[in-house]
Amino acid sequence: MESLARLNIVPAPDGRQSETALLIARGTSRLLHSLGFSSVAELPLPSGRRADLVALNDRGEIWIVEIKSSVEDLRADQKWPDYRAHCDRLFFAFTQSLPCEIFPEETGLIIADAYGAHLMRPAPEHRLPAATRKSMTVRFGMAAALRINRLVDPQGHLEF
Repeated sequence: MESLARLNIVPAPDGRQSETALLIARGTSRLLHSLGFSSVAELPLPSGRRADLVALNDRGEIWIVEIKSSVEDLRADQKWPDYRAHCDRLFFAFTQSLPCEIFPEETGLIIADAYGAHLMRPAPEHRLPAATRKSMTVRFGMAAALRINRLVDPQGHLEF
C-alpha cells in the first residue's frame, strides 16, 4: 500500500483544465512522486490565486508547478510571478511540442506527457519565510485530507 506521506491528490476535472493540461499534470505528478514529493492539484493560495500543482516533501520543501498547454496559454498568463511568494521553487510544466526558450529563465522547466516527465532545468531556490511555510503546509494538509475524506465518504462532504 502506498504511504499516505506520498499520495498524489488530484481533484476531478472541473472544466477549467484542458485535456492536455490534465495529462501534463498526471505526468508531472509522477515525476514529483519519484523525487519524494506528494502533490495536490488546484490548491487555492493565500493570495487568492490557485496553483496548478503544489508539491511538498518530507523536508518541508514546497514547489509550485504551473502547467502550460500552449504558447497562447503562457502568453495570456500574467499571474505566474505571484506564485513565487508561496514556494521554495517555481516550475513550468509543458509538453515537448513547446520550445523551452519561451519560458522565463528564473523558473525551472519540466517536460511532461500523460505517463511521466523530465526535469529539464532546476528552479532557483528562494526559501520561504517560516510563517509562510507553515501556512502553506497547513493549507496543503487540509486540502489533501479533505480530498481523501471525499473519496472515503462522498456523501459526507456534499457542497451546499
